[in-house]
Amino acid sequence: MTTVILLRHGRSTANTSGVLAGRTPGVSLDDHGRTQAEKLVDRLAELPLAAVVTSPLLRCEETLAPLLEARGLTATVEPDLAEVDYGEWTGRKLGDLGKEDLWKVVQAHPSAAVFPGGEGLAAMQARSVAAIRRHAARVGAEHGEKSLWVACSHGDVIKAAVADALGLHLDSFQRIVIDPCSVSVISYTPTRPFVVRVNDTGGDLSALVPKPESEKTDGDAEQPPAEDAVPEEATVGGSTGVA
Repeated sequence: MTTVILLRHGRSTANTSGVLAGRTPGVSLDDHGRTQAEKLVDRLAELPLAAVVTSPLLRCEETLAPLLEARGLTATVEPDLAEVDYGEWTGRKLGDLGKEDLWKVVQAHPSAAVFPGGEGLAAMQARSVAAIRRHAARVGAEHGEKSLWVACSHGDVIKAAVADALGLHLDSFQRIVIDPCSVSVISYTPTRPFVVRVNDTGGDLSALVPKPESEKTDGDAEQPPAEDAVPEEATVGGSTGVA
């Protein structure tokens, strides 16, 4: 079992301008996003991070930069954690996109949504979940089955991964909210994943520190690294799905 901290990048200039950035090069964090990135250093300070994996886009690189410098770590770039390829929708205003017929499909039946000149949301879920599980296996083999690691990615990608771990159909993933610089935590075991946190933007993460073997009991088999880390207030709600 390894536990992945799915980190959405900090607030970007596109988030505040209402533009669908997608894979547009050079989209960076705004001032608030840079502050969020700086605060991650203290927020994750107690956690023994074995590895960091990231989307190749600049806003993820900037989000991780303070953490990597503080920890002396190097991130592994994973193209399959990149943002959705929104094709011809890339760079357009969300207000204009909301008038498109496809927008209704994205909201109500996302598994059928394929962006013109881009990819489908189902294809995005398949490649991103496969990448997360692939790195979970790698980190476990290299650092042990109780390892904690970070994957920095994008809102829809993380929503898709959380939906998969919850056993939800992709058509339900719009019920999950993933805010900028939030963390969502999934523990992968040989039999099934456990969703430990969703859209956590400021909670104490110390409960994620793996317990020593001497503290484990028979009841810990196939449980999350800290059972009390499951938040009663896990956030669930609607979202645009394309921010």
